[in-house]
Amino acid sequence: MNGGVKRSNRTSREEFYEVEDLALVMEELNRQLEGWEYTYNYVRPHQTLDYLTPNEYYRRWNKIQKSQVSLMS
Repeated sequence: MNGGVKRSNRTSREEFYEVEDLALVMEELNRQLEGWEYTYNYVRPHQTLDYLTPNEYYRRWNKIQKSQVSLMS
């Protein structure tokens, strides 16, 4: 799990902190971070997820889980 956390931190550093003009006011910085989180989870494909977004990957996984449960019933 540590490797995944390190990779996520690296991605955030390279694709957000190093390229954005960060706000100096905490409320605005929080809005920028929320925008980055949305991009990271709903827009940006991830190589380790077979080039799906985390949201797409979760939805596929959840669909598979539900179909497997219904087969067991």
